[in-house]
Amino acid sequence: MKIADHCVVSILYVLTNAEGEQLDASSGEPLHYLHGHKNIVPGLEEALTGRDVGDEFEVAIPPEQAYGLRSEELVQDVPRAAFQGVETIEPGMQFQAQTPQGAQLITVQSVDGDTIKIDGNHPLAGVALHFKVQVVDVREATAKEKAQGHFTPGSSSS
Repeated sequence: MKIADHCVVSILYVLTNAEGEQLDASSGEPLHYLHGHKNIVPGLEEALTGRDVGDEFEVAIPPEQAYGLRSEELVQDVPRAAFQGVETIEPGMQFQAQTPQGAQLITVQSVDGDTIKIDGNHPLAGVALHFKVQVVDVREATAKEKAQGHFTPGSSSS
């Protein structure tokens, strides 16, 4: 079965940056996702379309097809009061903020007294991603998976 929309796909992968540094990997257990539902970066999903079990390939995904370009508009100074209930705030700490577009990861860049500089860019924004991928399994999604828009562990199409 070739990879197409509404298929559950299982892949093994290694993700590196342009310098060859490993950023992530499937760690021996496949990543399962529902194809065509924006559950992985668009460039990788596009590169997987039409592939079959056993296919192995490498692909470079530009930032625009991954986590986007960096936006300096997402780097802001906010008052310490915005972090109610957090005793210690240090550079590198990450928090999840609720925005009109949904949950957004923010990273503390610096702390200057009562002013906290935060970065709302994804940590991999602006980074070209290099994937080594092996397609392990492809199956038709269940009705439940299609309705939910994501893979459900323990599901099968039979």
